[in-house]
Amino acid sequence: MSIGLLAKKIGMTELFNEHGRAVAVTVLQAGPCTVTQVKDPKRDGYRAVQVGFEPIEAGRLSKPLQGLFKKAGTGAFRYLREFRLPAPRKEGNGEARQAGIGEGESYAVGQQITVGVFKEGELVDITGTSIGKGFQGGVKRWHWKGGPATHGSTSHRAPGSIGSTTSPGRVIKGHHLPGHMGHDRVTVQNVRIMKIDPQAHAIFLQGAVPGPERQLVTVKQSIKKPGVITAAKRMQEVVVEEEERSKGAAKAKAAAKKK
Repeated sequence: MSIGLLAKKIGMTELFNEHGRAVAVTVLQAGPCTVTQVKDPKRDGYRAVQVGFEPIEAGRLSKPLQGLFKKAGTGAFRYLREFRLPAPRKEGNGEARQAGIGEGESYAVGQQITVGVFKEGELVDITGTSIGKGFQGGVKRWHWKGGPATHGSTSHRAPGSIGSTTSPGRVIKGHHLPGHMGHDRVTVQNVRIMKIDPQAHAIFLQGAVPGPERQLVTVKQSIKKPGVITAAKRMQEVVVEEEERSKGAAKAKAAAKKK
């Protein structure tokens, strides 16, 4: 599967897996998405599928969008996104294979894409916009240690001196300073699907998802582990992994101190 689904974050809850372990999950209303346009390399210069999500009255959209949906004949949608498709593989004689749009798949205008494209236990990538924090100081934004808390110190969370010496005599680009925090495009990779409810168009994802509730997110097949189905972990396996992770962190910290 090359394309994904548009979804809205509903909220968080918890589910019990087959081993009786409580797992925090995020609930998404994923689709159904309708194909509104298929991009052709000869006409558009690239291969992609344009999908719409969340029906809306056409009168609430701009005239160009109204014309687009009228031409497609699919109805109007609040959200419109494109998913790129892979280039066709070339045969031994150097000619591109023309069967289908992607690797064994094809799409048509008006076609609906639902949660059925995913399977329980599959790993997916979630892209969304993180919660905006506004203007924040360096302690919260960059995890500064801060100044002394006692002994007469009056500098606790202030940046302090940021300049260099005579050479180079300027502030280096990218220096960590107070500023706008959050509201960034964030992708979380290899998120496991705990449960799928086709009737409610809901997907239950293990762990957290970027963004506030009712935020639009994109659900796509994992780019690093496509099609991988993972089983739920037993409590003992989780404990062993946590112990190994903590031991590894302790060794790394000890090695850093020796240097």
